[in-house]
Amino acid sequence: MKRSLTARLWPNAMAVVLFVVFAFPVYWMFATAFKPTGDIIADTPVFLPTDITLDHFKRAVDADHFWTLVANSLTVTVLSVVFALVIALLASFALARMRFKGRRGFVLTFMIAQMAPWEVMVIAIYLIVRDSDMLNSLVPLTVFYMIMVLPFTVLTLRGYVAAVPKELEESAMVDGCTRTQAFVKVIFPLLAPGLMATSLFGFVTAWNEFPLVLILNKDIEKQTLPLWLSSFQTTFGDDWGATMAAATLFALPILILFVFLQRKAVSGLTSGAVKG
Repeated sequence: MKRSLTARLWPNAMAVVLFVVFAFPVYWMFATAFKPTGDIIADTPVFLPTDITLDHFKRAVDADHFWTLVANSLTVTVLSVVFALVIALLASFALARMRFKGRRGFVLTFMIAQMAPWEVMVIAIYLIVRDSDMLNSLVPLTVFYMIMVLPFTVLTLRGYVAAVPKELEESAMVDGCTRTQAFVKVIFPLLAPGLMATSLFGFVTAWNEFPLVLILNKDIEKQTLPLWLSSFQTTFGDDWGATMAAATLFALPILILFVFLQRKAVSGLTSGAVKG
């Protein structure tokens, strides 16, 4: 009994410790964004704000080009995720259902691409974009963000497609559906958890990406929020309240998306990893 209690206790205790370690910086960011300046610079840390102010958020939102950069980030992030999902759906179906020469090598290439550090390729990407006369444009960002998330998306969705029994697809084709109709009406609805998991991963990856936009887009109106956030403290000096408000605004879309997709995303990641 004692051993059983200990076996249950230490994983729970470790989970609590890890939660505190990872959650406290997020809490401190949100709390600081709402604190009055006096509480922020006080010698004694104020863990629970006594007064709440929105002045820091107003200063962040009123910063130059803020809404332009929000539109830029949403544009490149959403488009890259959508394009990656469309391509990955077709590729994952081919890898899971069709047998063709070089299939294993194709999958291995995607795995290697998933492990490749994109930072080492920034200079090569810059040269490609410069020679194409597309610097200070959102199009290269969208394309390369899509390429970043594509290997993970393909490999995850491949496991989901492989987990769908072939008999369902064959039954639909016997009932008169073409292969495309069988895919759309039978397989596609069963891929919802995998689509949500890969969408969340792709959104986080593209939304947080920093090195590419730093190298490719020098025009402030063609940049994205991560670069704006990195220069925010330089612009506003030691105004930590405004800096934390800006960080909160930047993190808010990801947190909202994660809250809505949490269960489906986690089940999608685990199922896609063990099937196929």
